This record gives sequence, structure tokens and C-alpha cells, in this order.
Amino acid sequence: MTTHTTTSSANLAKTRERLWAALEARDEAAAADAVFDAHDAGTTAEELLLDVIGPVQARVGGEWAAGRIGVAQEHAVTAIQDRVIAALAHRAPRHRTAAGTAPRRETGTAPRRVTVACVDGEWHALPARLLAEVLRSRGFLVDYLGAHVPTPHLIAHLHQTGADAVALSASLPVRLPTAHAAVTAVQAIGLPVLVGGAAFGPDGRYAVLLGADGWAPDARAAASLLADGLRRPEAPPRDPTRELPHLSDQEYTLVTRSRSRLTRQVVKELEDAVPAMAAYTDRQRERTAEDIAHIIDFLAASLYADDVELFTGFVTWTAGILRARGVPGDALVAALDVLTGTQHDFPRARTHLLAGRRALTRIPEPSAPGPHS
Repeated sequence: MTTHTTTSSANLAKTRERLWAALEARDEAAAADAVFDAHDAGTTAEELLLDVIGPVQARVGGEWAAGRIGVAQEHAVTAIQDRVIAALAHRAPRHRTAAGTAPRRETGTAPRRVTVACVDGEWHALPARLLAEVLRSRGFLVDYLGAHVPTPHLIAHLHQTGADAVALSASLPVRLPTAHAAVTAVQAIGLPVLVGGAAFGPDGRYAVLLGADGWAPDARAAASLLADGLRRPEAPPRDPTRELPHLSDQEYTLVTRSRSRLTRQVVKELEDAVPAMAAYTDRQRERTAEDIAHIIDFLAASLYADDVELFTGFVTWTAGILRARGVPGDALVAALDVLTGTQHDFPRARTHLLAGRRALTRIPEPSAPGPHS
């Protein structure tokens, strides 16, 4: 099922700019007015959710990555967006898509019930929220569970509500192991699982790896797949160790279990490798430890997926983030070198770390230093 945009690109762009200006000023009333005025003028709720609010939120993330806004500002803006979405949901007509069609189903049957949730540990809930509202506008019965839903609680909810399908969201690849556990648990009770979000790769490669029943690159595609009727094929009980045979080397498990010790060890050795750390404040040392812990988390995720590109993509992204904040690139290279030295007995981990280091050496130096945070 294809949903056609009915509002011109120029009008959508104007609404995005108006919403962005309101969010920059942290003016919630102006943000709501920007969205509601467009809605009153004929822009559908789905267009506002996916062609206005979604892209503006992506712009917020870009501003944070460039060091132009801080974490607190990003949280404040996201909270405003969330409240605008809630207000829009209460004024939008139900059971219609932007194209005016409801989900396909047999005459006399009830609307399909879908549970939408973020996997355990995933706090970026806005993408899942957008999907939930799009599904509601298309006539689905939706249970939106929000951020960070532990798998046992998700399964208990599904037993109580009689869902027909589950849509799981994850933004960070470090959530792949918990996403895998959730997918397996939901399928074990006979329900199909649709996954989405940046964690699963731009082409959904990790959705296939984890055995999900479907993957969607965006909310419109997800709604169409669910409307067509996502099915759970009959299959014997799954054995994750057979599906991911590389996990038998236990590198993922051992790196994960030693995360705290590795973080402390790398930070300590970095003090000798990077003389500038001698002048670090306590806060800078805390941030350094946090960065090292993130590197280890992504190393573990790349080992779980057995995908070097997952790790190299993270370290090159991190290099851009650090440069935008005035942190010299050689500090990240030094951290990878120290961490590589701790992985004598883990050949896959060393391969991923060395690939990350090579990727960093291919990044051109910036023409001017970025602002210090």
C-alpha cells in the first residue's frame, strides 16, 4: 500500500522551518502553532509526523553532533516535539491514512492490534512514537510502550493484550544483543516481529541476522508491511548459537563482561600515551572514561554481529563528534592502540580494532579547529 503526499514540498519546507525556529527558541506554543496551522490548512497528520516533525528531529541530532547544541538543549527540544505529537494525535481524525484508506482486513474482523516498543536499554523513543501515531491514524489498535522496555515485561504485556504483531525500535547497534533476545522471545510465543531503526543498519542487514520477520526503513514502509499482514512462519525452536556460530569463540561475552576493567585499564594507559591528559580536569577524565566505554560497547556489538563495518562506522563518526568539540584526533587513535594491546587472545576483536584505526587514518584533517565544549 502506498501513501501519497498531498501537501506540496514547498509548504512542508515552510512548516519545517517554522517549527525549527520555534524549537530553537524553546517556544512550545509557537511549535504547536506551526504544526496546527499546517494541519488546519490541509496537511495531513501523517505528513506532519513524517515529513515535518521527523526531519526536524533529525536536524536536532545533526546540530548536537556538530557541537552547536548541548545534551540538555537536545532533551528540551525532544520533549517539546513529544508534547506536540501528543496534542496532534488528539485533534487528528482516526482510521484514515493520508491517502484516505484504512488497513486491509476481512469484512467483520477487528482492526489489527500492534504493540510498538523500544528494546531494552533504548532511550531514543521518538521514532517509535511516530510509528505508533501513524499506525493509529491508519486504523490500527496500538499499544505504545515507549522507551527501554525489558523483554520479560514486553512478553507479559503481549500475553495480556492479544497483539497480532510487534514492532520493535532500536537506534544504536549496541542494542542488537538485547534486540535479538526480544525478537526471539516474541517469536517464541507465536507473534511476528517487525524491526526498524538505525541499529539494524541502513539496509536492514542486522534485522536479517537476528531473524526478524520483517524490517522497514521508515514508518510508512512499516505501516504498509503491517497492513499487508506480517506473518510468523512455522519454524522449529531457534538456537541463537547456531544462527550466529561466530559467538562460539566467546569473544563477545568476554569483552562484555570485562567492560569495566578494560575501561579503567585503557584510561590508565592513556595517561602515559597522551601527555595532555595530565592537565585534564576531573570532568574531562570522566568524559574520557565514558568515551572509552562507548568504544568497548561498539566493539562488543560488532563482535556480536561479526561485522567490522559496524565498528569502523562508529569510530569514524566518533572522530567527527570529537573534532567538532576540539578534541585532537590522535587521542582516539591512541585509545584504539591501547585497547588493541589488551586483546592478545581475541583475534576477531583485534581485527575490528585495527580496521577502526585504519579507517581513522583515512579521515582528512579539518581545515579549522572546532569549538571546544
